[in-house]
This record gives sequence, structure tokens and C-alpha cells, in this order.
Amino acid sequence: MPADYHTHTPLCRHAEGEPEAYIDAAIAAGLTEYGISDHAPQVPEPFDDWRMEVGELPEYFKWIERARIHAAGRIPVRAGLECDWLNGCETWIADLASRYEWDYLIGSVHYLGDWDFDNPKWLGRWAQSDVEAVWTHYWETYARMADSGLFDILGHPDLVKKFAHVPAGDLDRFYEPVIDAIAANGAVIELNTAGWYKPCAEAYPTPRFLELACSAGIGLVISSDSHSPGEVARDFPRAIELAKAAGYRETVLFEKRQRLTEAF
Repeated sequence: MPADYHTHTPLCRHAEGEPEAYIDAAIAAGLTEYGISDHAPQVPEPFDDWRMEVGELPEYFKWIERARIHAAGRIPVRAGLECDWLNGCETWIADLASRYEWDYLIGSVHYLGDWDFDNPKWLGRWAQSDVEAVWTHYWETYARMADSGLFDILGHPDLVKKFAHVPAGDLDRFYEPVIDAIAANGAVIELNTAGWYKPCAEAYPTPRFLELACSAGIGLVISSDSHSPGEVARDFPRAIELAKAAGYRETVLFEKRQRLTEAF
């Protein structure tokens, strides 16, 4: 099985399980590597209620070390963070990047302005929003994140579809500029299986986006976005077939922010 790099810890306040249980699940699934990438702190604090705080970073480092001790050479354990792309965040991302010997950083768009649009707490706001405008804002933001060059992996590309709000017409008008930005700046994308369990009932990203990304030479990782040990490597065989149908024949591995490829 490919590596699973997008996984969480209880420090984000909406995940559960101990590092040993996650490692046991990764080994049982036959993963090539296991990566830990919880939601990064964000300043000023308190920022929201679904991420670790700056003062908890040492605890996060201990969590990673516990996972590595338990793995005991049976599986490589990689260290990452899932960082939010926000206006003016570049200095803070650089600060976070300097605090540990990371193997990779994931960049994600969860916020449009002050709205964490994928948070069920604010689901009612969708009913008051112009879906076309929200999608335009989201993809413009995603392209800026890609242009930044700060991240190794770009997370769940079309997360904006989570609650099944999708504008009419050919969606390539949103995808193509973002594909160009990602290809120009060298990050890889993830095929995130968590979307199959959300209202959209579709992995992130949609097959069409995957096809465009593959045609543009953009690398791929497959991720579970697990928030419990039972979700590690969830639906990876299904995701591999989806990736192959889009034209992919390999995934990317990361160590100390350097890349290797691994065939399916």
C-alpha cells in the first residue's frame, strides 16, 4: 500500500487514539510509510477549537517520538503538519517550518475570510451564500496557496464540495487555473479518501481534477485524513484504482522534504 501521510492526533480536539494504535493499524494495512500531520497552531490564539496550540507543539513532538519508538523500524514514521493557508500567513508558516525537522508540510484551505466553510457548525451559512461566488473565492485562494511554494503537499483540493454545494456548468473553469499554478510551483496533491464519508460522497478531488493533474505532471499521494486508528488507510484499494483510471502509475514519498516515487 502507498504511504498515508495525512493523519491526525487528539491534540486537534476532534481525533482520538494513541500513537501506538495508529502505528499498529498502519502496519496491519501494509502501508509503505506512515505520516503524522495534525492541524498546525495558528496565531493569534485562541484561533479556533480544532487545532493544537503553540504551547502544545512539544507534546506533538513527543507523540511523534512515541509513534517512532513503537514502530521500532517496522515502518518509517514521517513528521508533518497540516497548515492553513490564510491571508498574510507566510511568515508564520516559515516559523513553523523552522521548529522541527519535518518530512513534509501539507497546505490546506479551510477558511474563506473568517468562515471555516467545511465546519458543520456553520453549515447554515451555505444556505445564505452564492455557491458560484464561494467556489470562485475558494479556487482563487487555493491557487495563491500553490503559488506560495511553501508546501510539499496540497490537501484535499476540492474540499469546497464537502456539503454537496456545487455550481452548475463545466467545472474546468475552476480547475484549470489551479492546475496551472500547482504544476508551475511543484507541489503534489493528495487523493483524500475522507470525502467518501461526507455529504458529497466523493473522494477529494473529483476524477476530472485528477485527470487534469496527471496530464499536467503533478505528483500524487493517497491520504486517509484519519482521525482514529480505524480510519488509517481507509479505502486505499479503491483510491488506487481511481488514481490509475486518471492515469497515475506511482505515488510520492517524502523524507526531510525530499521526494522519491513509488510505483503502485
